Amino acid sequence: MNNWTLFRSGEDPDPRFTLANERTYLAWMRTATAFVASGLGIEAFGGTLLAPAVRTGLAALLLVAGAVVAIASFTQWISAERALRMGRSLPGPVMAPVVGVVLVICAVVLVVEVVGV
Repeated sequence: MNNWTLFRSGEDPDPRFTLANERTYLAWMRTATAFVASGLGIEAFGGTLLAPAVRTGLAALLLVAGAVVAIASFTQWISAERALRMGRSLPGPVMAPVVGVVLVICAVVLVVEVVGV
């Protein structure tokens, strides 16, 4: 049987660390999915609560953020797995600031639109 592996360098780390890295990746993918679903939901069911331009803008922001988080989470998973295999320090978080900024923008826009502050 072919012994193909995605990572050809370094040594196999403790499986617990590899599986923890994979769980983290899957958690970020759930976040990306939630962003995409929220963007679709705002556009499809936003109704008259939000102005059309605001609704479309928020939906686009959430859809783009979902794509960015999905791509960044994959690259983060690969980087962390390589670091584990090479015995190096793990890379710093990339997606947390992106998620935070997107959520703050959405919250501020929604407060301004809904409450009328």
